Amino acid sequence: VQLQASGGGLVQAGGSLRLSCAASGSTSSISAMEWYRQAPGKQREWVAGISRSGSTNYVDSVKGRFTISRDNAENTVYLQMNSLKPEDTAVYYCYQPGIKAYWGQGTLVTVSS
Repeated sequence: VQLQASGGGLVQAGGSLRLSCAASGSTSSISAMEWYRQAPGKQREWVAGISRSGSTNYVDSVKGRFTISRDNAENTVYLQMNSLKPEDTAVYYCYQPGIKAYWGQGTLVTVSS
């Protein structure tokens, strides 16, 4: 299984980005998927998750601003990030939980004030 994250970049505060996580060689279409992030000097934190059935959950700090979604036909999970804040600056990782769990390589999001 390989998870390829993309879509990061530099954006001004208040802007938007959409991250993508494409899975290959997996049954990710029936798996839960999650996004984590790790800011400089901080521990990695869970950001959002989407279940096999499509139920979603978010950390309080991104509720109402971020939306996780999935396209099972494309084996891709997205994280739409709106109203970005400087404190959202981090490397974002996609993660497929399970008995054998997989991490994507990370994509850097930088939000300037």
